[in-house]
Amino acid sequence: MDIPGADGYNRRMTHENDAEASPLIRTRALTKIYDGSTALDALDLTLHRGEILGLLGPNGAGKTTAIHILLGLLEPTSGEASVFGLSPLTERHRIAARFNFSSAYVQLPSNLKVIENLRTYARLYGVRDRERRIAELLGTFEVGHLAGRITGALSAGERTRVNLAKAFLNDPELLLLDEPTASLDPEMADTVRRILLDIRRRKGLGILYTSHNMPEIESLCDRVLFIHEGRTIARGTPAEVVRHFRSANLEEAFIKIVRCGDLVWDRP
Repeated sequence: MDIPGADGYNRRMTHENDAEASPLIRTRALTKIYDGSTALDALDLTLHRGEILGLLGPNGAGKTTAIHILLGLLEPTSGEASVFGLSPLTERHRIAARFNFSSAYVQLPSNLKVIENLRTYARLYGVRDRERRIAELLGTFEVGHLAGRITGALSAGERTRVNLAKAFLNDPELLLLDEPTASLDPEMADTVRRILLDIRRRKGLGILYTSHNMPEIESLCDRVLFIHEGRTIARGTPAEVVRHFRSANLEEAFIKIVRCGDLVWDRP
């Protein structure tokens, strides 16, 4: 499956060879403490171009905290985070044109029509030929018939698909996806996964992906990083994590990791 190309919609990086070698995301000893409680404890994370990295853990593990720091919405207590080699806190405006974010739990303005929301974001991202790009993405995610509907009146699955269309408007080099298929039916979830794999293959898109759907993670992710109570517990390819924890699959490994939070393993 091909997702509509966006060549010419946005500026490209000036030094492509250097960009290929540089990580899209890098954190070092990233820590966030709230009122004496450690939400994120010395997270080391690297995401390269063309890679899908699963950031995994139970609810409250620290995944959302990490994402909010990368989005420039939170200041870490200590440690460092960079996106495209830039600080998300101080250079967010330079980062914003090159990446995007979608979450099943963050919605577009509910009082606007779908087409109004997408036009607004397309203007913010500086997308050229906006109407054509919007039409293509509405078709890709099968929500063209919803263009004139009020966003707040959509079902959860419809809102998720519109949010994903928004996330591709600016032809991002990097996507942060938080449970992007959580409210989708199996057929549409499969369509979204195929879209992500296709654009990753064709354009070198890097994706930081969170999900509680372990079969989905196994099918999509090149590497996974498990965090629990803010600490990194395990990292490696899905197959390596499964083998290390002597599990039948990643879901079984996930359960073992959460129930035995003192287990720590880093791929050599």
